[in-house]
Amino acid sequence: MKALRIAGLALALAVPAAPCVAAESVNLILNWTPTADHSPFYYAKSQGWYEKAGIDLTIEVGKGSGVSSLKVGSGGSPFGIADLATALVAKSKGADVVALMSIYANTGQTFYWLKSYGVNGPKDFPNHKIGNPPGDASRVMWPAFAKAAGIAPDAVSFVNVGPTAKIAALKSHTVDIISDFYNEHDLKVIEFGADLGYVNWKDIGLNPYGNSLIVNGAYLQKNPKLVEEFVKISQKAYAACVADVAPCLKALLDQASGLDRENQQRQWERIKFLMTDEFTTTKALGWIDAERMKKDYELVQTYLGMEKPFDVNTAFSVKMLDTSVKMDASKVKK
Repeated sequence: MKALRIAGLALALAVPAAPCVAAESVNLILNWTPTADHSPFYYAKSQGWYEKAGIDLTIEVGKGSGVSSLKVGSGGSPFGIADLATALVAKSKGADVVALMSIYANTGQTFYWLKSYGVNGPKDFPNHKIGNPPGDASRVMWPAFAKAAGIAPDAVSFVNVGPTAKIAALKSHTVDIISDFYNEHDLKVIEFGADLGYVNWKDIGLNPYGNSLIVNGAYLQKNPKLVEEFVKISQKAYAACVADVAPCLKALLDQASGLDRENQQRQWERIKFLMTDEFTTTKALGWIDAERMKKDYELVQTYLGMEKPFDVNTAFSVKMLDTSVKMDASKVKK
């Protein structure tokens, strides 16, 4: 009997243990400071979804879509969030970026002003100051807006204003106009009331894809399985937050300081509207339509010019998306 126990022990020692696979360190650079539209990433991370897929995720605060596009495009970060038109501009300059999932199916780009400052619409923008950060997508794409609005691109001056200082800058009349995402709309209504004026870019015929998940092209080729896992987990997280945002906002607020929960809740209601179109509700949440991408490419080429033209089909892929996960339009408030 003793001989059998010894033999059994020897056999157990001879069988190699299952290898311990270290999680892959992965960085995601945001387009700006964390807010409600980023909460699904924090939620999925808090739930251990990325970790279970072998992904050790670090979420980096961003400084604009231009910055995140260049960092991802240069290989400095495998993943990022960027306004898609801005990413196309970066790609034409050599940035190796591929869009994998739309977050804003509709553009969130909006200009805000106070009527008491003598501004009642885009035609009144000339000779006024617009406040936003240097890397802001609306500043990168300003020539497109100006042309669509029928004003000269150099008719305004830009003032560097940080993301969290925009309302204060408008209130103090440091600037006459600010750019911001539509998901921050309610905060301005509360602050300025009937004196607030605004125009969403969609209102003047410009509706390029907004914030999207992008990946470094070389990283995608080298790590297709990991990228697919990352996309599907992120897609699943956004769907979960559409169904119930409370745990998602908790995960966000646990990691990002200085955020007001009620404001983030209001933002999320606007974000759901921006996430919803005919493709995200029927094809897959995060779907990027090829025909719309062609129009976005033409928009960038027409208004900004492409430093090095490229095939727009190389700028995006929907192959990683789970087509069983769709945007639930019933959760969007009318």
